[in-house]
Amino acid sequence: MSYYNSGNNLQRASPIVFNLIIINALVFLAQTFLQQYDLTSLGALHYYQSSLFKPVQFVTSMFMHGGFSHILFNMFTLYIFGSMLERYWGSKRFLLFYLICGLGAAVAEQFMVPFSAEKFAQVISSTEGGDAAQLISIYKEQYSSLGASGAIMGLMAAFAYLFPNTEMMILFVPFPIKAKYIVPIYVLIDLFGGLNRTVGDNVAHFAHLGGALVGFLLVLFWNKSNRNTFY
Repeated sequence: MSYYNSGNNLQRASPIVFNLIIINALVFLAQTFLQQYDLTSLGALHYYQSSLFKPVQFVTSMFMHGGFSHILFNMFTLYIFGSMLERYWGSKRFLLFYLICGLGAAVAEQFMVPFSAEKFAQVISSTEGGDAAQLISIYKEQYSSLGASGAIMGLMAAFAYLFPNTEMMILFVPFPIKAKYIVPIYVLIDLFGGLNRTVGDNVAHFAHLGGALVGFLLVLFWNKSNRNTFY
């Protein structure tokens, strides 16, 4: 399979990935330059019992980000893994997979908000005092999550299943690592972070885990009778 075509290679070979990157970039620009409309608060996913929650946030939150480094990392990862998966599956199946993983990540995070609220209340009440029940209530009301990370973790899980022996380079590691090892490492990091959440940790660990789980189960179902790999 050739990765070099005339014209815009990404747009030609992976149109869904190309358009997802464009949409995420445009939304991020709107978040940055139209702050008077508080688009981030409106589009981020709030806990379903919060007065700020709207069902549409399950979708809008997938296209919003909390900062330049956040969107840069997510879009780079989407390009690396998504472009190969779109070529493998085709655009329609890839888009369906991406959206299902993103929604699965959001649902997983919703289920785990009470757990995170209790952990938050325990830490705050033990260090600064305060009523734990009130802290839990405040956390649930103000909680929000945003980003494409859950969907992208699903892509990574699918890639590791389909192409397990593909060697890849990751930051700060001076040697290549096979895909089948990279994803479990990220999963373990998120599992540890989710179970040991500290004050100031703004990473949606359980959304990442939910996206990875949904992605793995979905690709397992799709490929139960037709498993192909690069190596």
